[in-house]
Amino acid sequence: MRDKTQTNSAGAGERLIRAGAIVFFLGAVATMITVAPLLLGTEVLPSYMYGLCMLMGVGFLLAAAGVLRTVAEGRRRARDASRQGA
Repeated sequence: MRDKTQTNSAGAGERLIRAGAIVFFLGAVATMITVAPLLLGTEVLPSYMYGLCMLMGVGFLLAAAGVLRTVAEGRRRARDASRQGA
């Protein structure tokens, strides 16, 4: 079965993992931008900037959902392969 799988084909949850990583990174950058004025003693940013920090959690949840989807797909393939071999 491995000879039929393309090396660059995306698995079941790989797009979710990639999207989650990007969203998490954007949230991390937003967190650094939001915390910097507090540490530097400058003017505090507007409240919606603190909401952007929540992107870290959203990205983490997206990536976790992608991992769970990939695991479920792997288990499904293994179960199907064991049924065909039996």
